Amino acid sequence: MKVSKKQETLLLIIWTQSLLAVFGSLFYSEVMGYIPCDLCWYQRILMYPLVIIYGAAILKKDVNIALPGVVLSGIGILVSGYHYGLQKLPFLQDAGGICGDVPCTSQYINYFSFVTIPFFALIAFTLIFICHLIMLKSKSISK
Repeated sequence: MKVSKKQETLLLIIWTQSLLAVFGSLFYSEVMGYIPCDLCWYQRILMYPLVIIYGAAILKKDVNIALPGVVLSGIGILVSGYHYGLQKLPFLQDAGGICGDVPCTSQYINYFSFVTIPFFALIAFTLIFICHLIMLKSKSISK
């Protein structure tokens, strides 16, 4: 199936965003030495395959290949949103998290008093999810 120029651009935006998120997570863990908590690992499990999924969709020029990406990014929004809430909302902190050795409430970075690593993940997953929905809508319109 032929992809439109808009769909191809959206696939490239999504792929670039997922690649930046992967490199960002690796930078914080491997270069900065920040040990990921359990929720960070779950977010990585959801983000890393997106590079391959959307990369394959770009190479094959087939948006149908990328369909699992919208599911993974949607789940990623929930996980990273919960993780960010654990860091910033006292009532969630008191309830405790699901993390083991490294507390999920740890904030290795806190730019502008609200930008943490789970916040970055939440923005990345949300951007990917929205771009994918726009791509699906443009696919249905072009039929």
